[in-house]
Amino acid sequence: MADGRGLLEELKRRHVWRVAIAYAVAGWLLVQIATQVFPFFGIPDWAVRLVVILVVIGFPAAVIWAWIYELTPEGVRRTEPLDSPEARPAHEHRRIGHKLNAVIVAVMVLAIALLGWRLYAARHAVPPRHAQVATARPATPAPINAPTPAAAQPIPAKSIAVLPFENLSNDKNNDYFVAGMQDLILTKLADIGDLKVIARTSTARYASHPVDLQSVARQLGVATVLEGSVQKQGKQVLINVQLIDATTQAHLWAQDYTRTLDNVFGVEGEVAGKVSAALDAKLSSTEAARMSAVPTRNEAAYDLFLRAEYEATRTQIVGNPTLIGAAIRLYRQAIEKDPGFALAYARLSYVESAHAALGGEDDAAQSDARARADAAKALKLAPNLAAAQLALGYNLYWSRRDYEGALEAFATALALRPNDSGALEGQGLVQRRMGRFDEAIGSFQHAFTQDPRNSVLAQDVGDAYMMVSRYPDAERWLSRALTLNPGNIPGKEALAHSILFGSGDIPRALAAAAGDASRLKVGTRVPLLICQRQYREALDLLESTPLDIPPNVSATFLRYVVVGKPQSEAWLFRLLGEPDRARPLYGRVLPLLRTQLKAQEDLDLARVWSRIAEAELGLGRTREGLEAIEKSQAIVSTSRDRAYAPRLMQINAAQYAQADRANLAVPLLAKALATPGIGSDYSPVMLWLDPVWDPIRRNGRFRALLAQYAGYKPAVTYDTPSAAHGAAPL
Repeated sequence: MADGRGLLEELKRRHVWRVAIAYAVAGWLLVQIATQVFPFFGIPDWAVRLVVILVVIGFPAAVIWAWIYELTPEGVRRTEPLDSPEARPAHEHRRIGHKLNAVIVAVMVLAIALLGWRLYAARHAVPPRHAQVATARPATPAPINAPTPAAAQPIPAKSIAVLPFENLSNDKNNDYFVAGMQDLILTKLADIGDLKVIARTSTARYASHPVDLQSVARQLGVATVLEGSVQKQGKQVLINVQLIDATTQAHLWAQDYTRTLDNVFGVEGEVAGKVSAALDAKLSSTEAARMSAVPTRNEAAYDLFLRAEYEATRTQIVGNPTLIGAAIRLYRQAIEKDPGFALAYARLSYVESAHAALGGEDDAAQSDARARADAAKALKLAPNLAAAQLALGYNLYWSRRDYEGALEAFATALALRPNDSGALEGQGLVQRRMGRFDEAIGSFQHAFTQDPRNSVLAQDVGDAYMMVSRYPDAERWLSRALTLNPGNIPGKEALAHSILFGSGDIPRALAAAAGDASRLKVGTRVPLLICQRQYREALDLLESTPLDIPPNVSATFLRYVVVGKPQSEAWLFRLLGEPDRARPLYGRVLPLLRTQLKAQEDLDLARVWSRIAEAELGLGRTREGLEAIEKSQAIVSTSRDRAYAPRLMQINAAQYAQADRANLAVPLLAKALATPGIGSDYSPVMLWLDPVWDPIRRNGRFRALLAQYAGYKPAVTYDTPSAAHGAAPL
């Protein structure tokens, strides 16, 4: 046994090789089973790692054991050297070797079977979400009235929701004061980086003292709840607040504050300080200083500011930009009373920017200048005011399209207030425009954790998933948005589009777009009927639907509304083969479209040129139409907006198709379909459904494009309807 050959023979006799092979295969099999099975039973990841470590440690132990011991009919005994008189006969070692060989074969068969199953599953698995394409049939979304899925993350102990305060005053006109006190306390708490504080948008729908507090806290994802009441009589104010553990419903802290209107300033900071102490939240010196600061000590300015905040919130400025003139006037009056009121300047700037961006102002440039000046004034008065950075960020985003500047402002706001849902949403909106879609999804989802009952935020996530053609994910989030607010009309539109672009299932998309809102009828159901080649039904629906024009709407907004409907009617007449009825409508809208050229820029201007191109082509003026398309596309090709530029590429390609210029239409269409961001507005499914491509459908270039995207063809397509009937499936 001194030489190497003797050692090898001894290893063979003692079955060390067989034990090593059997152990290695069995260990690999055990690790694979643990990896697959443990997660199913909720066993934590560390248990899998422990199995791997034990298998590795056990290998040398098994080899040593095989050298020292052997299995015999009498049990386990020490292996004697070959030259020992007590060594077992060779035939007994061979018999044991045969048994070990059988064990090795059995374990290897199991290992090969497991490996084969995994290879088969990987080959037939659904692609990862980031790789899913428009052809994938969306999973059935949650019912519209389904409950919001529970948060996957554990609820942090340092988390709080401030529920609406109860108005105990006899005069219900004091609602603005009560709501203002709640908002100011919530804002002070949100300044504490160590706390998770739910945004007012999510808490507003709950009662001041809900019966099932545990359920409310679970829906909001918090461990504690702050309840309160305010009684205001004359100049006397009584504020009661109580911090409650949502699980045990024990009162962690409670206090009454009796003040007069001229010394109520700073109560919100005192309450926030007590709450942070009760929750053992860490405060930096900067946060402590911000908590003790008061926005104003002018009683009249304070009251006007609270009234302005109430009006801005009550009219929901994002959804209805034409009704916030009262809030703007009240903010300005508050500033007149106290020119050093930085928070009032910041909030005024935000409201002015939103009002202008959403069509509430005719002179957008003047409104933009006012909003920027107010944001600058707020920052001069209070450089570390998160609300001022937030206002600046939205102004740069909405009015200036300065994406880098806006992103910097939102980052500064988040450095001051790390979990501000408004800053996180703004950051996501900018990232989306810059083509950073995955980052945008992350920002929106982070914002949603801070504002978990906000339907608009859930829709933001769904819209972002659509942009990257992840339609099953989009459907899930858009369904959640409608669960939170069944009246979210843009959310309904987006859900219908995610179904259409993901699968081409028009009946299901029409069902998702059910409702009486004119926007749903004109903006969603009419295009879906067009895709079914039901042109007459689409025209009847369009003509029978009155437009919902808000009162006091700006002239700019009104021009868009007045142009849109007749231009859609003209397009339908063209599809019906009645160009003579389309021409007067195009002739009416063309001068209005040209007036919009002076007031627009970037993609808004490109969109106007595209609509002018359609009108010119509808009037039979091909040369003028082609020139308008070129002007639109020249703007699109230099735009920094990565979210909506692809859609305008597709629209311009469609105009080229209407001019029977397949050589121009197809390359531009192919580029649009290959550009990230197109998914929220178009998908390859539409190559078979959209009649805009009918003039070039037999062209070789277009047929090659169909072949390229053959896997995206929807289950049902539609032919051209007869004069008396709607479309029939092919």
